[in-house]
Amino acid sequence: MSGLTFSGDGLLQRFSNQLGELGARAPIALARALNHTGAKAKTAVIRNLVVQTGLKRSTIVRAVKVKKATAANEQFSYGGSLTFTLTTTGSDISLKFFEPKETRAGVSAAPRGRRQLFHGTFTKGGRFPNRKGPVMGGHVFTNVSMGHAWRGEVRLENSGVYIPDEMLQGATAAAFDRIMGSELEARVSHEIGLLMSMPGL
Repeated sequence: MSGLTFSGDGLLQRFSNQLGELGARAPIALARALNHTGAKAKTAVIRNLVVQTGLKRSTIVRAVKVKKATAANEQFSYGGSLTFTLTTTGSDISLKFFEPKETRAGVSAAPRGRRQLFHGTFTKGGRFPNRKGPVMGGHVFTNVSMGHAWRGEVRLENSGVYIPDEMLQGATAAAFDRIMGSELEARVSHEIGLLMSMPGL
């Protein structure tokens, strides 16, 4: 599992006076700010991962999970966590998920958004031009006995794209850090103001 995490610990000192006035409600302001800003960061992460991996948005949305911040006092004695984390898991993704198109020379697919030909691969069965399929779930395979009589031996072809790796690098990781770094303080001020205007809560 890989994750992008932003901690609100540093905010305790920067907003110490205002948080002190809120007392026991201070962690609520911080958790709300982290989760609000984190939701915006998640949207940017998903958008960048779609471009970076070449996968469909629906696939990325299912892959990225959120662990929200929860309210706790400064000593975390209530079991809360002033961190917002995006996590994902996954292995080398099959070429099936990158719009494979079979040709005589092999299958073309677009991992990382760049279409390329994978020579000697196939998704269908039978002889050209009367190919049938896709077969075997639409995955892309290589005949490991190429140049020899068919022995029914095939190898599944993957893309070399790992969502956990992609999430921690490039434009995706930069978008998370940029939004959390540039917008969180303003949101903390906003949440503190809201709670201070409701003294009875």
